Amino acid sequence: MNARERFRAPKKLELRDEDAGLTPLREKNGEKNGGTKQRERSLTSELIGQVAHFQEMLFASHKQKLLLILQGMDTSGKDGTTRALFSQSQISPMGLQATGFTAPTERERAHDFLWRIHAHVPGAGQIAVFNRSHYEDVLVPRVLGDIDGKETRRRLAHIRDFERMLFETGTTIIKVFLHISKDEQKKRLQERLDDPEKHWKFDPADLVARERWDDYQRAYEDAIAATDANHAPWYIVPADSKTHRNLIVAHLLLETMQGMKLAWPAPKADLDKVKVE
Repeated sequence: MNARERFRAPKKLELRDEDAGLTPLREKNGEKNGGTKQRERSLTSELIGQVAHFQEMLFASHKQKLLLILQGMDTSGKDGTTRALFSQSQISPMGLQATGFTAPTERERAHDFLWRIHAHVPGAGQIAVFNRSHYEDVLVPRVLGDIDGKETRRRLAHIRDFERMLFETGTTIIKVFLHISKDEQKKRLQERLDDPEKHWKFDPADLVARERWDDYQRAYEDAIAATDANHAPWYIVPADSKTHRNLIVAHLLLETMQGMKLAWPAPKADLDKVKVE
């Protein structure tokens, strides 16, 4: 299976709620839902085990870099995907950096919108994960009316240039839109309200953004169409099923690393002549 082809953003993207619930990698084998989820967790774990091998090679060679960008509406699973793929796995934290971007601070707003982003891109040998990213500084102000169409287009052009610069200096980029439906978001927000242990996750601002659901969908469609490129591809991942979502992203990550043509670095000496006494 080529997940990178299967989930690549189409030229004419339309974010439809019914597509968020698709599970194209799920086998129709009569399993109960619990069994299906467990199988998908096991498959994801196997894929991440393979990713760990390539990550060690990436870290050892200390040349290339990998940036995974996770975008999506509130509750779409940016945190959950990061945990499922990178916590309690074989991937070494020494070569991993995860950054969550919230609203810019006053100091950050005093600079260009990419200033705060650049400090967190991966260094040589690293995998960096962005939970939200520079795209927030286009999507949110556009929907809120803080920037007009001209400024929106200018910022998207800056993003294209920024991502091309990262690519040309050795960074492989994966951009994933976690596509959740409005009904599934309602369910997950209500779960946060119903469970006292999840109250810390609930932000009333999420309800304000939910009121502008259609506006955000259109903003995402335009941003993805404007910035999708072979060197910085967008992938649309149905996210109503958490385990299936994680499985798809794991496939995308593994296939991308396989395509990086990583290799172990040459030894620092002729090891055939070295003996341990």
